[in-house]
Amino acid sequence: MDPEVEREVELSAAEIAYVESRALVDGQADLEDRVVEAALRPRTLDELIGQERVREQLALVLHAALGRGRAPDHVLLSGPPGLGKTTMAMIIAAEVGAPLRLTSGPAITHAGDLAAILSGLNEGDVLFVDEIHRMARPAEEMLYLAMEDFRVDVVVGKGPGATAIPLELPPFTLVGATTRAGLLPGPLRDRFGFTAHLDFYEPHELDLIVRRSARLLDASLTDDGAAEIASRSRGTPRIANRLLRRVRDYAQVRADGVCTLEVAHRALDLYEVDASGLDRLDRGVLDALCRRFGGGPVGLSTLAVAVGEERETVEEVAEPFLVRLGLLARTPRGRVATAAGWEHLGLRPPAGLVGSPGPVPAADEPETLFGS
Repeated sequence: MDPEVEREVELSAAEIAYVESRALVDGQADLEDRVVEAALRPRTLDELIGQERVREQLALVLHAALGRGRAPDHVLLSGPPGLGKTTMAMIIAAEVGAPLRLTSGPAITHAGDLAAILSGLNEGDVLFVDEIHRMARPAEEMLYLAMEDFRVDVVVGKGPGATAIPLELPPFTLVGATTRAGLLPGPLRDRFGFTAHLDFYEPHELDLIVRRSARLLDASLTDDGAAEIASRSRGTPRIANRLLRRVRDYAQVRADGVCTLEVAHRALDLYEVDASGLDRLDRGVLDALCRRFGGGPVGLSTLAVAVGEERETVEEVAEPFLVRLGLLARTPRGRVATAAGWEHLGLRPPAGLVGSPGPVPAADEPETLFGS
């Protein structure tokens, strides 16, 4: 392994002890993921695999700004977790040759927090705000002026004697990342000069990502082994890299160290990730929906109780992937299993059930007999 990569990947025993327990196919990053991802991230747009349209659009924005000698427009990156929004922010900073300052929406609880961050920026810096939709409202309102006019008004004092002191800011580029673009206020969205939505990756793109990561991790990986890992990665590079590490561990302990197709099969079966990328929770939700509730409709709360998980876990981790595969659908009356969902479990669909029962409504479903 490259010494620089090895230093970034290495975890202390204390860090490993405090790694949060997450599902193997959860798109969120835990401590180990963040450390390893730092070593595996592409550094430039040329190294980035996938997201072809976004990459081309972003290259035009950045190169045009460099040609004019100005800071690039503010950039908003949206999409599910694990698709590379943080990596894209780092690439933006690298492409324009500017320092990257990182923070997150939940960390900015007051307008003063944001003012302190903005006042520390230098000309041309790139400020990355992860989960920008979770920023406090007073900070959002301060950000409007900072993004548009590069200044903030710092309020000194309270009550009738309060005074607003204008603070000029050097031109900078804000890169915001969100998994819930719909939660951003319209005025904030409108102030971004370029908005990009990151899509799930195709299997052949994940195959290339897995091969590249295997080289950086000094893991021996065959072509069919890489393809098998990619096919079970739910279209998400973070999950692909996580599965690669688990297959590498299995190959090291129970095989000859080579991640072949057979080794990948055995390892991923051990970790309960099936051929479609479904894990224990996904199959539990689908099984409860079909076997216990006759395919639905059933409310989300009742479905979560049936599988012994929190409502938010079912809604944010399992349900999106099941819907994307066409195994489950959301209707105004609740969740229902499609014909493909029944067949995935090896069960015969009810008579007359063909495909998905209809479009997914944008609004929350009303309370039903089985819960909301």
